[in-house]
Amino acid sequence: MASFSISSFSYSPFSLSCKSYRPFLPQTALSLKPISIKASAAYLDYSATSSIIELKPSKPAKTNCWEWKFKDNVIHIYYEEHETESTDPPKNILMIPTISDVSTVEEWRAVAQDILRRAGKVNWRATIVDWPGLGYSSRPKLDYDADVMEKFVVDFINEISTPENDLVVFAGGHAATIAVRAAKKGLVKPKAIAAVAPTWAGPLPIVFGRDSSMQTRYGLLRSTLRAPAVGWMIYNMLVNNEGAIQSQYKSHVYANPKNVTPEIVQSRFKLTSKKGSRYVPAAFLTGLLDPVNSRDEFLELFTELDGEVLIMVMSTEGSPRRSKAEMEALREVKGVSKFVEVPGALLPHEEYPNMVAEELYQFLKENFEVDA
Repeated sequence: MASFSISSFSYSPFSLSCKSYRPFLPQTALSLKPISIKASAAYLDYSATSSIIELKPSKPAKTNCWEWKFKDNVIHIYYEEHETESTDPPKNILMIPTISDVSTVEEWRAVAQDILRRAGKVNWRATIVDWPGLGYSSRPKLDYDADVMEKFVVDFINEISTPENDLVVFAGGHAATIAVRAAKKGLVKPKAIAAVAPTWAGPLPIVFGRDSSMQTRYGLLRSTLRAPAVGWMIYNMLVNNEGAIQSQYKSHVYANPKNVTPEIVQSRFKLTSKKGSRYVPAAFLTGLLDPVNSRDEFLELFTELDGEVLIMVMSTEGSPRRSKAEMEALREVKGVSKFVEVPGALLPHEEYPNMVAEELYQFLKENFEVDA
């Protein structure tokens, strides 16, 4: 039987001062003061099956806050950097959480640490960023949609990287599809993208469709959730309670209900309780954050990047039926250079971080260590 380990860190992300900062540039990276951070979550230990032969030490994460200027708003974006003690020039990985009411950088921490501790030919550095309106970023009342989220990804990548950087993007769920869409448009030019359990349809559209009558209902629900008083009441009933969070984790977020610990539920409950928390979920639930409107459009995004960007797709064994079908549709698609399947459901990188890190590291090794 696999053993469980609890990763425990302490952090106060909102005590950080925001500033314009370019974390991938060596001269500024040295100015950051490392602080101890941490996630309250339980992970399955797959070290026995890991291919790690040799480990190299990693530094504590550096946390920071970037001011994203969007229209008339200044939005405080929380992000973390993880790096090793190596003096070799690093190659950079940007890790983007899934989009959901429980979205958080905590999803990727164990994967980041696993990959960085592997002794290979390349010195990898990982940045994990929270979406605007989610995680530990600020949560203004914006009209969130897929274009807003794409604009954020583009602006953040342009902020943290330069043309000389070899940037790789790891993203889950809708985040993966938004990153691929931005690359297809030529707005960002990563060397590779790993799409982990990629999705494109929000919870309600994937179940009930998106005909005109349903769109009207989605709009009504969205307006209700955004309303000052009744919005909080409905949001607390649907999302912001420990019972609802536990239920969604056990039903489709995790594959194994036994992995849903009280620590995870409590951690996510705290995130969904923050002021402004309901605005992004209102858009996500009702399909406004969907980057495409059909499977054909979804597949086309990947096809049109053939020869331009290396793309790995990671499907999961326990995904909900409809989401699984969309992932499987990518198996033979032109433009997908590697397709793998791992345990898990919609958050495999959080539920089975060592297994996911193993596959992601092999992808990096196959494509970036050959001539290193």
